[in-house]
Amino acid sequence: MLTFTIRRLLLAIPTLLAISFIIFAILDLSPGDPTSQIPLTVPAEVREHIRASLGLDQPFIVRYLLWLKQFFINEPLNILEEWTGYTFGDGDRLRISSWATRSPVVDLIVERLPQTLWVVGMSYVIGALIAIPIGVISAYRQYSWFDQLGTFISMIGFSVPTFFTGLLLIVVFAVNLQWLPSIYDTTLRVTDWSSFVAQIKQMIMPTMVLALYNASQISRFMRASMLDNLNQDYVRTARAKGMKEKTVVLVHVLRNSLIPVVTVIALGVPQVFGGAIITEQIFKVNGLGQLLIIGIQGADIPLVQTLTFIFAVLIVLFNLVADILYGVLDPRIRYD
Repeated sequence: MLTFTIRRLLLAIPTLLAISFIIFAILDLSPGDPTSQIPLTVPAEVREHIRASLGLDQPFIVRYLLWLKQFFINEPLNILEEWTGYTFGDGDRLRISSWATRSPVVDLIVERLPQTLWVVGMSYVIGALIAIPIGVISAYRQYSWFDQLGTFISMIGFSVPTFFTGLLLIVVFAVNLQWLPSIYDTTLRVTDWSSFVAQIKQMIMPTMVLALYNASQISRFMRASMLDNLNQDYVRTARAKGMKEKTVVLVHVLRNSLIPVVTVIALGVPQVFGGAIITEQIFKVNGLGQLLIIGIQGADIPLVQTLTFIFAVLIVLFNLVADILYGVLDPRIRYD
């Protein structure tokens, strides 16, 4: 397992380098200039000076290599300095800066990350915890009223877009009943019980909107996987040997059924960090999804490049996590 993990990590290096080159090249070819927002009365020499200060007068390959150095060396060293308090080298290194705010992109991401994890991350955890038991019971009691109800709710959650369910909840619980706030207060800090209750109340609607969507998707995979395994020969053999039904279902069938579901859950985790863009816009959650939208609208290329590449890194990483979990769930899978 250790050899397999190291081999996959080494294989991920050229993969990520290829992805980074494609992302950088595509965004570099896109229209957009940091001087486009400057008034036309500004002389052309000043514009060129601004472009040169941002490094845009350099060849493509030079800018790409500089970005790689900033992403893989400079930014991790800055994070280590903040965590440990030690200074590596002279501490004066060039960081990836936003064209719009002129502040380091990583600092912007770290600032927005808690809001995303509070709302989108929590919704994913809740969705997975709800979906797995629903999928198991629906498959075990196929065509029962529970299965029909679970299928009906799953179809609604999967087919109805999140912007509709979000607006529906706002109308019902914020406008008519006035139980919950319709706008997420990103400045709220949890310091006591009342602020904790306020945080929970403002999380309920965006979290449940996303949890319904995630649970609908995962429960369908869980149900289908369970149905495949319930008809296998090893299940009939276990029952013929007199094994308890609870043990057959919850130990043998569930464990084997989780293998394909793990892929869905693991590959869905990067979406948590990517943020649910539409839901964040509806509830005014100041998360990474909204940050990406602002970067795209403002043609802030360094911000979009960095965010997009971080999402790619997370997808590669959690793909590896899914492969490792295969071996944990099914010992027959060997990586030697």
